Amino acid sequence: MELTFEQLPKAVATILESLERIEKLLEQKNKLAVDYDKLMTVKDAAEFLNLAVPTIYGLIHDSQIPFNKRTKRIYFLKSDLLEWIKAGRRKTRAEIEMEASNYILKTSNKRKY
Repeated sequence: MELTFEQLPKAVATILESLERIEKLLEQKNKLAVDYDKLMTVKDAAEFLNLAVPTIYGLIHDSQIPFNKRTKRIYFLKSDLLEWIKAGRRKTRAEIEMEASNYILKTSNKRKY
């Protein structure tokens, strides 16, 4: 594509607008990455998980929640808490039925041979 001298200012403006959008997207991505590895206190974790502080201490006592301890301080990584929440996901009835059907199909195919 060839540009004329008259088209050059518009082309440069378009390139600069695109560059600004790319920079904003990169800033957002970096902000999310920093937030994902954010170090949290017990109070922060309680607010994030929408639980009471005593409940958090109970989960810590029962070793049910991932935490880090330095001296007398307890810390959480936001990424660890997100993974902990995801690990507690319950399957839907449809997912369980699908797994059961797949298992039955696999085992019945093995018996035929």
